[in-house]
Amino acid sequence: NTLSPHELTIQILLRLPVKSLIRFKCVCKLWFSLISHDPHFANSHFQLNSATHTRRILLISTSTHQSLSIDFEAPLHDDNASFSLNLDSIFPEDFTDFEIRGSCRGFILFCSSLNIIYLWNPSTGLHKQIPLSPFGSNLDAEYFYGFGYDHSTDDYLVVSLSRIDSGDPPIRLEYFSLKSNTWKEVEGPYFPYGFREEEPKGGLLYKGAIHWMAFRYDLQAYVIVAFDLMERKLSYMLLPSSRLECCLWVYGGFLSVYTKYHFNDRVQIWVMKEYKVNSSWTMTLVLPIHSFFPLCCTKSDDIIGTDDEDGLVKYDKCGQCLEQHSYPNYNLSCDLTVYIDSLLSLPSDDDNQQA
Repeated sequence: NTLSPHELTIQILLRLPVKSLIRFKCVCKLWFSLISHDPHFANSHFQLNSATHTRRILLISTSTHQSLSIDFEAPLHDDNASFSLNLDSIFPEDFTDFEIRGSCRGFILFCSSLNIIYLWNPSTGLHKQIPLSPFGSNLDAEYFYGFGYDHSTDDYLVVSLSRIDSGDPPIRLEYFSLKSNTWKEVEGPYFPYGFREEEPKGGLLYKGAIHWMAFRYDLQAYVIVAFDLMERKLSYMLLPSSRLECCLWVYGGFLSVYTKYHFNDRVQIWVMKEYKVNSSWTMTLVLPIHSFFPLCCTKSDDIIGTDDEDGLVKYDKCGQCLEQHSYPNYNLSCDLTVYIDSLLSLPSDDDNQQA
């Protein structure tokens, strides 16, 4: 069938990167409406380009709120592959002391010291504040968050694990559904988990579940705790060794850990070859370096992470340093995450604002 000029235009636009589409919103009212407000177009664009999404690192200075978005498939020193973002024009003045707690489908989850939660799409400027939980917000509690997407219900979930030292049970598990705009507490058996204060407070999204490092009291061992976004329940996985101090990440498409405290100036990287099969842990890499914290890997399997300085470092899988680039305005206290460019919006976008 022959496409009409309008249909042909849509097919062309669907194949363009997000960065180009954002610029093209000013071409005409039709294109502005299509790119900014048509959820069917945004979903079609996301699905059509799922294999070629531009993946970016977001750096945020916790002291100045300056932020920088970096295309990590490009050379780190390529200034044309990065651009600044102004967070002060997006969040209110009283939204301070915030940190990144997760990212999913182009959205980034921020939480403040007062447990105020925002979602933000850096590509479009759309942002939304999440209401406080009705189950009680305890400022003395320690909160661990996660953010993900449930494909079975076409819904985004903000997940909260809170530890209250004097509480019973010591762990409260709840989640917020963007689709229903409500919080729900997950009731169940006693959750025998503890969280160290120094552990990352943001969960790792992988295979439709959010993962945290936790201590399981009955096993007297550190484990990986996973909250399944579709089944709405917790499970756990053993680490490759009870002697390892680990951090979570994804390497080569596998759930992975790297040694948090480096033995003999080496960084060990383990991957779980078969998800949720504890016996499938395999030590894949031993990098002959120290003070390196992996963040992501490129399509060519180069590893990008942070060092002891104020920048990013790229290594090949043999531990050879390929590139190092400093960002003077972003010191060791900066916060960072990996996200993808997308035009997607959130359910109940009547409440969204656009910068």
